[in-house]
Order: sequence, then C-alpha cells, then structure tokens
Amino acid sequence: MRLAKKKTDNAVKILHDRYIGDDEKRKASLEEERLNAQVARTIHQMRMESGLTQKQLAYLIGTTQSVISRLEDADYEGHSLSMVSRIAEALGREVRVELVKTG
Repeated sequence: MRLAKKKTDNAVKILHDRYIGDDEKRKASLEEERLNAQVARTIHQMRMESGLTQKQLAYLIGTTQSVISRLEDADYEGHSLSMVSRIAEALGREVRVELVKTG
C-alpha cells in the first residue's frame, strides 16, 4: 500500500521547494540574500533607535547619506565589516560575528 504524500498549503514552503529545492548553489544564494537583508535591517533599526537621520549617521562616520541609504537596502550586497564596525562605533554598539557549523 502506497501512502499519499501530505500536501502543504504553506506558500513559502511551496515556493522554496519549487525554486530552491535541494540545489546547493540556490541554497547558498538564498542564505546570502537573507544575511544582506538582516544586516540592512539591523543598521536601519540601530539608526532609528538612536534617533538619527541617514544624513546625521553619515556625518558621524565620514560618508554620505546615499551610502547609508544603500547600506539600509536589503538588496545591497556590498556590506563590509569595516563599514558596519564604523556604524556600530558611532552608535555606541559593538559588532559580534559568530561562525557556526552548518549541517
């Protein structure tokens, strides 16, 4: 007797299975995009909590408002540890990097 595969109505799972599946290259790309989005959200949240505009934060770290805008964009792929460290220092924060074993 063959059991029917249970269907899901979870749209995210359906899309993930359809477009990512077991493809390691696509999984890695998705994880990179998630990390970029997380860094962008964190920079934006820290700036907002500090009550600063993008222009004010830019002034504090010696750059322009447009650079801060790009850093807060989830699609931006150029986040650097040195720039994130400068932002953290200007906002009275510290950067912590954690490397965890996968799989």
